[in-house]
Amino acid sequence: MLAVCVHRYGGPEVLTLEETAKPVPAKGEVLIRVSAAGVGPWDALLRTGNSGIPQTLPLIPGSDIAGIVEATGEEVYGLTNSSFKGGYAQYAAASLDSIARKPASLSFVEAASVPVVAVTAWQMLFDRANVSAGQTVLVHGAAGNVGAYAVQLARWAGARVIAVASASDAAYVRDLGAADVIDFHTQRFEELVSGVDAVIDTIGGDTQTRSFEVIKSGGSLVSSVSQPSQELASQHDVRTAFFIVEVPKSQLDRIGQLIDDGVLKTDVGTVLSLADARKAHEMLAGTVPHPRGKIVLEVE
Repeated sequence: MLAVCVHRYGGPEVLTLEETAKPVPAKGEVLIRVSAAGVGPWDALLRTGNSGIPQTLPLIPGSDIAGIVEATGEEVYGLTNSSFKGGYAQYAAASLDSIARKPASLSFVEAASVPVVAVTAWQMLFDRANVSAGQTVLVHGAAGNVGAYAVQLARWAGARVIAVASASDAAYVRDLGAADVIDFHTQRFEELVSGVDAVIDTIGGDTQTRSFEVIKSGGSLVSSVSQPSQELASQHDVRTAFFIVEVPKSQLDRIGQLIDDGVLKTDVGTVLSLADARKAHEMLAGTVPHPRGKIVLEVE
């Protein structure tokens, strides 16, 4: 089969398309004929050797996939495995615990854009911040791949959403369900917002630090990028969480149903071939421009 391989850690130039053996599924896995694979920041961490999960070279990046179960013909989407690898290929072995029926309303390319980012948003909101109806949620990076799902899911849950995004994305995040939009280029959110129940942080750094000022006592700050300061959490009486997502079938099923019900919208920004995986990673790195939305590799 054809696959994108990494033989040494480094920049996008280490990605090579080559012939390699099909994976042999282990117990609890199935062989997927991959139709599309999502591209995300985790793939770059694998490529550079900075994932924090022990890996052996050579490796095939890619965790988000959509395709067909070779043995049954079932159309599925989900995560390859807990090592977040193996997806940039014509075939991938995937854990039965991390795949689910593909949403009927989505193409394979659209479905491959969903799993990790949508489940991350779900877990940030509901498993970590315990967001519920009537609460107010501030979402940083609201037009990003995780942030966009956080906006939609928080609104679906009955929360009021304040989105932090660029002015050019204001209409987009309002359409997703944001009640208010703060332009991070020209406005400081901490001067406009106070007493929110939860902050969903997909940015980190100074943005995360300043977020403590706007959360009410007993509220939550959940980050998908870095561990929040425990000293500031104590000072402001705020609960915090940082985690590496797991992708269970049950949440994929729930998200898939919300997509088919029209509650959640996907946003595919760029579709490339397996042969263009290097370009996709240059887009991740910001050295090649790309539109808003998920980058997806279509597998032929």
